[in-house]
Amino acid sequence: MQITETARLALREFTAEDAPFILRLVNDPAWLRFIGDRGIRTLADAAAYIAQGPVASYARCGYGLWLVARKTDGAPLGMCGLLKRDTLEDADLGFAFLPEFGGQGYAHEAAAATLAHGRAACGLRRIVAITAPDNARSIRLLEKLGFRFERLVRLVPDKPETKLFASEA
Repeated sequence: MQITETARLALREFTAEDAPFILRLVNDPAWLRFIGDRGIRTLADAAAYIAQGPVASYARCGYGLWLVARKTDGAPLGMCGLLKRDTLEDADLGFAFLPEFGGQGYAHEAAAATLAHGRAACGLRRIVAITAPDNARSIRLLEKLGFRFERLVRLVPDKPETKLFASEA
């Protein structure tokens, strides 16, 4: 199901057929460094991740992470969407793209569309985003989208702190 679109991109719900793309994305070095190893090593693992993550979130929250595809050829570029983490009070903007699609404005375009959808369709006034303190590209993107740094948070007791940014309508 398509969620929203921009001039160049279509954002839609993930399905089990997207497992090959997910397997590649979550094992990309940037994902592993900034997001973390999810232990996804097979297509079956990737399909389970889709079912237990994005698809479960669609049913529970009415939103989740969506596949970002280029409209001209349908190529999957990355993911972008909203998450509801147990450890955060507000919905959280999340995004990740394959490295060959970096620097082309796709992440900004998808994230701006996601924010607009979150506010209009989901009624979210406040949306947060988290990032590793050394993830300069994500921090620049969040600031360009109008997010402001609020504080450092620790989502898991034994893990490092992460930067929390917020955007309010």
